[in-house]
Amino acid sequence: MVGGPIAGVDPVAILAGRMGDTALVLGHRISEWCGLAPALEEDIALANTALDLIGQAKLWLDLAGAREGLGRDADGLAYLRDAWDFRNLLLVERPNGDFGDTILRQALFDGWHVQLLAGLRDSRDEQVAAIAAKASKEAAYHWQRSRETVIALGDGTEESHARMQAALVRAWPFVGEMFESDETDAALSSAGIAPAPATLSTSVMGAFEEMLAEATLRAPEVSRWQTGGRSGRMHTEHLGHMLSTMQWLQRAYPGCDW
Repeated sequence: MVGGPIAGVDPVAILAGRMGDTALVLGHRISEWCGLAPALEEDIALANTALDLIGQAKLWLDLAGAREGLGRDADGLAYLRDAWDFRNLLLVERPNGDFGDTILRQALFDGWHVQLLAGLRDSRDEQVAAIAAKASKEAAYHWQRSRETVIALGDGTEESHARMQAALVRAWPFVGEMFESDETDAALSSAGIAPAPATLSTSVMGAFEEMLAEATLRAPEVSRWQTGGRSGRMHTEHLGHMLSTMQWLQRAYPGCDW
């Protein structure tokens, strides 16, 4: 799967691949907190969020595999591709950092995710609409929780505010990729299958501005957004390291059923 249309490739396969890859990578990242979160409640909440995202990833990647017609299912796409074949947002492959980095990354993803899923619920493609409808319920809760946590920490103690501001500075340059459009996006939009990413910018950025204002955080100036993950042009070095951990069992025992 690639960033732009290919002759004979269903654009829905590309859309579903991008959605599935992003959910899978973030779900795995969050799962790395299991047993390590700063409080038991957070440990359970993060584990549940990871499970939701991995469940969504399976739905999207199964759809991607069916539409591309190459005989691959969600497991094949998740475990048997290399980093350069993934089409996820760069934001989600970044390391967890401290809890402030993780929850700030989550809020930025969630704020975008709920808006995109709202648009996909109205898709003319019935399978896309069905997956989006199911995922929307989980995403709405994720956004409520991550948003409230960012506000509580940003407008909390001097130390929590400083950590959240530092996390924002590190994550904010990756936000612009959420609204980057290419020829595939244009084709999907014109067919009524998915909203053009650029059309989400006003509402999503407005939601971010409201959250940051309540959290007393200030978004940094960005001269150039970090992009390339959705199109496959580039990934950070962190994705390859993550995949080596996530995929090693399947690659060590290929095709094994447990």
